Order: sequence, then C-alpha cells, then structure tokens
Amino acid sequence: FPSYDVSAELDPNRAILNRIQRAAAGRIKLGIDLRGGTAFLVEMETNNVAQGTEQNALNHAVEVLRKRVDQFGVAEPIIQPSGENRIQVQIPGLSEADKLSARAQLEKAAFLKFCMVHPQNDELVGQGMGAPGYELMKLKTRNPKAPKDSLQSLLVKRQAEMTGESIKDAAVYPDPTTGQPQIHFRLNSEGAALFGRITSANIGQRLAIVLDGELRSAPVIQGAITGGSGQITGDFDLKEAYELANVLQNPLKAPVKILAENGVDPSLGKDAIDSGIKASLYGTAAVAVFMAVYYLSSGLIANVALMANIVILIGVMCSFGTTLTLPGIAGIVLTIGMSVDANVLIFERIREELGKGKSLRGALSAGYDRAFGTIFDSHVTTLISSIILIYMGTGPIKGFGVTLTIGVSASLFTALVITRLIFDFLIAKNIIKSLPMMHLIKNTKLDFMKLAKPAFILSWAIILVGLGYGAFVRGHKVFGIDFAGGDNLTMSFVQKVDPEKLRHAVTGAGVSDPSIQYQRDISTGSETLRVTSTFGTGDKVETELAKQFPEAKFKRVALDKIGPVIGKEIQATALGAGLLSLFGILVYVAFRYEFSFAIGAVVAILHDVLMTIGCYFLAGRELNATMVAAVLTIIGFSINDTVVIFDRIREDLKLGVRGTFRELINQALNQTLSRTIITSGTVFLATLSLYIFGGGAINDFAFTFLVGIITGTYSSIYIASALVLWWHKGQRPKNASAVMMADEQPVAAKA
Repeated sequence: FPSYDVSAELDPNRAILNRIQRAAAGRIKLGIDLRGGTAFLVEMETNNVAQGTEQNALNHAVEVLRKRVDQFGVAEPIIQPSGENRIQVQIPGLSEADKLSARAQLEKAAFLKFCMVHPQNDELVGQGMGAPGYELMKLKTRNPKAPKDSLQSLLVKRQAEMTGESIKDAAVYPDPTTGQPQIHFRLNSEGAALFGRITSANIGQRLAIVLDGELRSAPVIQGAITGGSGQITGDFDLKEAYELANVLQNPLKAPVKILAENGVDPSLGKDAIDSGIKASLYGTAAVAVFMAVYYLSSGLIANVALMANIVILIGVMCSFGTTLTLPGIAGIVLTIGMSVDANVLIFERIREELGKGKSLRGALSAGYDRAFGTIFDSHVTTLISSIILIYMGTGPIKGFGVTLTIGVSASLFTALVITRLIFDFLIAKNIIKSLPMMHLIKNTKLDFMKLAKPAFILSWAIILVGLGYGAFVRGHKVFGIDFAGGDNLTMSFVQKVDPEKLRHAVTGAGVSDPSIQYQRDISTGSETLRVTSTFGTGDKVETELAKQFPEAKFKRVALDKIGPVIGKEIQATALGAGLLSLFGILVYVAFRYEFSFAIGAVVAILHDVLMTIGCYFLAGRELNATMVAAVLTIIGFSINDTVVIFDRIREDLKLGVRGTFRELINQALNQTLSRTIITSGTVFLATLSLYIFGGGAINDFAFTFLVGIITGTYSSIYIASALVLWWHKGQRPKNASAVMMADEQPVAAKA
C-alpha cells in the first residue's frame, strides 16, 4: 500500500488495516447490475442430508462455496443463504474465461462418496444382471490408441462406505512412471481410521470413487491403507485433475445445481451507476425546486428534511451492509418523491388552520396534530407492501423492498420530527412571523360523483381491452424470462444486422423460437441487441452469432439465465405477494376506518394493478421481476392517496358536516384536491426522471409506476370514493358521529 505513509507508526500493519477498514466502512456494497460480474442461484439437493440437519448443511455449503470463489481473487464476493436450500453467489468483475470456470466449480460441488464395487461385478454385468443395493454406473476410460473413449460398466453399492467430509486436503502430482496426473489426498483422524478398516476388509476388491453422482475412478485395493492418505487415479487431463483436487478440498454434504445465472459486463455496470446517479440528482432537484417555489420558506424546510431523509437512508444502508442494486436506486428516487407527501399534508393542514384565523404557533400545532393520523396510516399501508417485498422477493426485488422500507420509515421521522423542530426553533427565535404559500387550487366545488358511473364503466372497459390484448393477441410472449424461464442475452455491436438474418442463424444452430430485438437506451442513446431463447442456450447463441457475423463484432454485455423452476416460483411469488398486500391493507383499513372503506380501497388498488398491467401489455413490454416490484409499489402509492381522502371523509362525518353523503364526499375530494395533485405531481416528477435517465431495468419500473401514479390518483376519486358511496346507497354510515370539539362545529356547519 504505497499510498499510505506509516513510517512513524509503531505497528505499520495495524495502521494500514485500520485505514482500510475506515475507508471501507462508509461505502455501500454494489450489486452485480451496478459493478458488473456474475451471479448464480444455487440449489442444494437435501435428499442426501439427514432430516433436521438441512440448515447446518446449507451453512456448511456457503462456507465451502466461499472457499471455491476465493481462488478467483475477486474483491467482495457475496455468498449467502437464500431460503431453506438455496445459495446466492455474486462474483464481481469476472472475465469470460473465469465465468466458465466459476460455473464449473460451483456445479461440481464435490458431493464425494467412496462405495464398494460388487465382488462379482464382471460375472453379473456379463449376464446383464443387477444386484440388490447396487446401481449400474459407467466409468469412462481413455485409450490413446482408440479413436474414442470406452465405457466400463460397474455395479456400485448405493450406500457409501465413506464420504468426502473426511478429506483434509488434496493436491495434484504426476505419476512417476507415466506422468499422468494423480490426485493425492489426506484424511483427518476419523477418516483415516475408517479408511483403514474399509481397505483392510476389502483387499483385492474395487473401491468406486463417485463425485456428484458420476463415477470418476474405481481402483483395486492393493492392501490396507492405514496411513491416512491415498491417491485417486484415472484418465484425467491436467485441468480436470486440478478441478477435482479443488473440489475435494471443499466437499459438500449434498450436491448442488445452478438454477439461475445473471452476468453483467463491468462497463454496463458503470453506465448503470452513471444513469442511476443522474436520475437521482435530477429527480431530487425537480422535487426540491417545486417545493421551494410553491411553499416558499416552508418548502425550504421540507427540502432540509428531504436531504436528511436521503442521508439517513444511505447511512442505514451502509450500517446494515445492504447491497445497492439498480431497482434499489429506483427505490431511492421513489423515496425522494414520496417523502414530500407527509410535508404536503402538514403544510396544507397548516394553511387551513391559518385560514380559520389561528395564530402561527396555534396553526402549526393543529396542522401537525391533524395530519399525524393521515401520515401514519399512509406510511403504514406503504410499509405493508415494502415489507412483503423483503420477505417474498429475491435478489434485486428484495433490495428494492429494503431501500423503500428504510426510506419510508425515515420519511416518517423527518416529516414529523425534523421539520417540527426547525419550525419551533424559527418561531421561538422570532425569525419567521408568517408562512406564506402559493395556492393555485382554491376552494374548488367540483361535482366528482356526477361522473363516477361513466368513469367506472370506462375504466373497466380499458382494463378488459388491455388484458384481452395481452392474453389473446400476445399470448405467452407477454412473459419475460423471469416468469417463463430462459436465457436473455444482451450484446453490443458495431454494425447492425437484419433481425431476420439473426433469427435464421440462431434457429439454424438448433435454438427454437428465439425472440430477437434491438433496444435503445433513452438515457444514453446507445443501442444493444437482445436475444431471448430457451434455458441453457444463451452461450450457444452468442457463439453462433459471433461466428456467422464477424463484421458486427458482437460482444456480450449481459446474460441472464432463469431456469423453468425459478420462473414458476417468481410467478407464484408475484401473485402471493400481491394478494398478501391486498389482504394486509384490507385488514388495516377496516380496522382504522370501517369495512366499506376497506372494500373501496382494495377494489381501487385492484383497478390500478389491472389497469397498469393492461397498459403494460398494450405498450408491448414483457412481464419481469422488476415490474412486480413496480406493481407492489403502486399498491402502496394507491392506498396512500386513498387513505388521505378517506381520512378527510371520516373527519367531515365526525364534524357533522351538513348535506347528503354524496355532497360530503364531494366536499372531502375538493378539500384534498390540492394535496392530491401536488403529491402525485412530485412523485411523477421523480419517476419521470427515472424513466428518462434511469436506463436498463429501471425503465420498465419507471414506465409501470408512471402509469400507476396516474391510475392511482384517478381511482382514489372515481373508484374508491364512489364505491363507498354506493355501498351505503347514498346514506351516511350509521357509526358516524359528531364528536369533534365545540369550537369547530360552526366551521363545519358553515361548510
């Protein structure tokens, strides 16, 4: 570390380590999609593990795979359990050659066992017979004089005499006579004793060495081996011998297989960071400028809270060691947009209290008190969706849920505590004597419920058209690889090739029904080729296109591999997460308000989800995991706006506002119209920044959420509120009572 001057330090090593630790402590871990590299989802087959020890086996597997990955010398690999029998492995910055080697090392997970070959093997195999407790396995042997390898049939005992857990270490040495590579291994004390007993009792018999269900060697036991070491001989080449020795040093208690793979070129990761930072800055600036212009001094205070929100969010992510992904950046920008919602609620309440003639301090106190319940409810309902994302999502989706949960929680604190402290300080010091604010939407008296029925019918008609187009016109093509499984290869190029020529080349290589399209990144203007094919064919597609179109200079920038099992699980998880979110919101709103309000809220959310999916289909986009995160976020946003309106309806009911229930709902909608437009507008600005500058997977999220913002704002008025009115057949809810303070009753009567 030549950059560190430790000449005056008594302990230079410790001084350097302390500096490195301080430098690393304040940095956010970046996901594969931001720094480039390869991610694998590995599943451990627990059939071979004793019942009740699965978790120990999984934890052991994590440590084993960590040792395997360490040989590549990469910085900050991420290896962690995922669920009951899966492991997430993220290896940043790998070359293409190393990716292939890494895949091989993970797949050959060294579930090693030593099994006896049947004593009468040759006789039984020659007669075509088997034996109870034995399975027929093939041993490949090389013959330099033969044109191809030969196969030898052996009856191998199913039950292992010993497993690879007893191996202490392994290394490759050449055979002194033939020069053929051999694997020399040493056993621990228990393994040495067991191996001694096995070899002593079976001199002259063959001992099969089975690695991950594949017969690798079957040497004859020449004599008792009691020294705790042995050799594995076979027809290995040097590469195979080293790989076998490596996996023997780190044996697993159960075999594993790769279910999904995601690879991103480091240059693409850098572009993603640049576009994500750009989207964040522009989104923050747009929201901050609007707040400062519209709410003046109050807006500046809200901007202080906004900055504090971002600092807390990033600080907590660093503290928890959260991995930041591309959807995580979307979560930060979304938090920026939604964090102003609480401040808008407070400021609009303060404006109303000032309009009633209260003093500045009195209006401030009443504004915070009146807004607290609404802010709390809206944040809790959003947290229901974000927490479900954490517990039911995987990978980047879980990262988005973590970011959104931290951001929403921080927003609740900054809006209710930090802004209040600043206001109290400024008033106490007599720095501010009034709170002027712009008021563009004043005392509207729109009859929203007049258009409720035609709007309701039009909405569901659009939903039917969109869903019908997706189901009957596009069919299975609406499902991306996240849902259907498959390989998604993204490549850069210097010369564009006609898609039909590409399709002909790919199908000619034996890959059926590929999806081939060029995509342009809005944020950078760069164009890439995306080829979607069946699972496990991405490498073949890449090789074939590079061979047939060398002038195009195709270069892989990303490769996603999602197995069919994972695709089905993502479908089930998406449906389960959505239903669980709706149920949680139904219960919460029913508890806080009443059942008719809960029904209105849930139907409005369902409307927003279906409308968004329909528009997504009509736009020609494919369903993916990022879109699922956007839909669950829409659920949180939609209920957020609906809760604000419902809270005002409930308040007016308690105030005993005169008029029919229809007139009361219209009045509540007009009272909250300014807040609705401002909040939706600020979130729209932040999301629009994501759509224009975010690029990559963020674009799908941003498009989905932009549609959701519009439909969520609309449904709060014409779906949720209208359903509450129709549920009660135009009559006031019977449990509504006038229980507000006496000094507020004349105001209600006047309204």
